[in-house]
Amino acid sequence: MALIEIRDLVKTFGERQVLSGIDLNVNEGDVKVVMGPSGCGKTTLLRCLNRLVEPTSGSIRLRGQEVLGPDVDVRALRQSIGFVFQQFALYRHLSVIENVTLALRKLRGLRRAEARERGMHELARLELVGHADQYPSQLSGGQKQRAAIARALAMDPAVLLLDEPTSALDPILTREVCALINRLYLDNVTMVCVTHDLYLARYISDRVVFLDAGVVRAEDTIENLSRNRDDPKIRSFFGREGSAL
Repeated sequence: MALIEIRDLVKTFGERQVLSGIDLNVNEGDVKVVMGPSGCGKTTLLRCLNRLVEPTSGSIRLRGQEVLGPDVDVRALRQSIGFVFQQFALYRHLSVIENVTLALRKLRGLRRAEARERGMHELARLELVGHADQYPSQLSGGQKQRAAIARALAMDPAVLLLDEPTSALDPILTREVCALINRLYLDNVTMVCVTHDLYLARYISDRVVFLDAGVVRAEDTIENLSRNRDDPKIRSFFGREGSAL
């Protein structure tokens, strides 16, 4: 059974249909990469998974349990589906360790010492222990990204959602994030990553999902997608990659 099963997922904003009948599986231990042009529905899809955006219709099952029902505890759901935002969303007035442990204390009810122990474990995992008492303004972009990931991982989620994790980073920091995601993959962390970055996609996953105008048009390797000559949308998006092969 897939960890996440998405069936016929639709999202409309007014008369604009952003997602049109999405069907997708995410298996345990997957790094599922979703790509597509700006405005194609990538981030909306990601936000539907933990109900930051409410789908219009369809089904999302996490470990076989429907997550879109009216009786679902959304706060509990968001503890199982970690989210790393494009702009990190760290609280500026809190230190790194306070950012990482806030949800552990407020949602899980952990005592401060226990929350700090768990938070420091995640910071050590991401090589940020030396920055635990610093504030977001004192961190580089890559360090902020790692702090945001540590905050999500501290809740021990079933899956980690990453929204454009390299969009605010320079090429050197992008490579650091690629290496970090691969380390998490080796630790069997299930991830869904939305990105427009072909370098990142190639580095962290063998196959990518191509989304266009709210529709999954293909799921394949970047090499195969870049050689596609039948679908003009795919050819346009991956063509520059194919020319370098």
